[in-house]
Amino acid sequence: MLSIALAGKPNAGKSTSYKAATMADVDVGNYPFTTIDPNRGISHVRTECPCLDRDERCGDEDCRNGKRYVPVELLDVAGLVPGAHEGRGLGNQFLDELSNADAILHVVDAAGATDAEGEPVGVGEHDPVEDVDFVEREMDLWLAGIVARNWEGVERQSRSPGFDIDEALADLLTGIGATELEVARTLRALDYPEDPREWTDDHREALAREIRARTKPIVVVANKADIAPAENIRRLQDAADYVVPATADGELALRKAAEAGIVDYDPGDPDFAVVGDVSDQQRDGLERIREVVAEWGGTGVQAALDAAVYDLLDHLTAYPVQNESKWTDGQGNVLPDAVLLPEGSTPRDLAYAVHSDIGDGYLHAVDAREQRRIGEDRELEEGDVVKIVSTAT
Repeated sequence: MLSIALAGKPNAGKSTSYKAATMADVDVGNYPFTTIDPNRGISHVRTECPCLDRDERCGDEDCRNGKRYVPVELLDVAGLVPGAHEGRGLGNQFLDELSNADAILHVVDAAGATDAEGEPVGVGEHDPVEDVDFVEREMDLWLAGIVARNWEGVERQSRSPGFDIDEALADLLTGIGATELEVARTLRALDYPEDPREWTDDHREALAREIRARTKPIVVVANKADIAPAENIRRLQDAADYVVPATADGELALRKAAEAGIVDYDPGDPDFAVVGDVSDQQRDGLERIREVVAEWGGTGVQAALDAAVYDLLDHLTAYPVQNESKWTDGQGNVLPDAVLLPEGSTPRDLAYAVHSDIGDGYLHAVDAREQRRIGEDRELEEGDVVKIVSTAT
């Protein structure tokens, strides 16, 4: 399962975002380090379910009238402060927890209502663009520190006959969670000495920065957009590649209201309907949320998750079935499984994602939409419904 981590300084809204995205019971407070022990929960990314192409909806619990929600792991850890790579605050714990994340949602207080340490100040008194820069910098220096601490081993290896700097760096970087492909692409993007004894701190920082960018892509979540000056949102959008304006408070309120039967709302919807009895105060609060939702096309919480998985990580959703005519599993459930795969994946990759035995016994695959066999090397597309034929089934 893909793992998405919530990062950012204290009091930016990470725990509220986590609670809104998972509906888990966690502490939410207006003070730094509300989160000390990391929270792990299940959230979802949203896509269109293939059942929209059939006469009836599939009825799966993760499908809401054609809105398909695919599980991902969501991780919320302690806030990051300047100097975290040196152990300030709960920095070491924070950064170590990030090592296994596939992508990061950097929750920024777009209202500028908290300082660099996460202490409350007046709206607009802190520049949120500074927060974007320092979190990336702390992560880069943290990784550079890991590289530096292991560099003596690389130098020792260089004394051996047949030493290859690329192989040594690959061993080092895969040890901190990078894949062989990510390492190869990183090394191609850099110029560096063949002799590790000639490396400087600048070389190691460049290596750390490049591998971080490839292994920990970041979506900036411009939280508190409901009270943020419009100029702050614009400047954040200029400062980062992926920025999603958001109101975690608004999403959490809508999710709770939907559970109580007060509103008709699904995560990621661009609007909602009030369907239950509400007080004047509740109605006023919901209408304020509606204004933000209308301006940004949603609360931003779901959009940020979707951007991380489908845009930054370049994943797609495929649906394995056993009956290619009815799109069912062996028990007759329609489209029971949705699998996230990297773009470029093939039917055999889908088979392995379902189960290693099915992948090992792979024979061929059938496109359930077209009712025809497809080649082993065909690249899957978003929404493909595929029957895997295997000796293990």
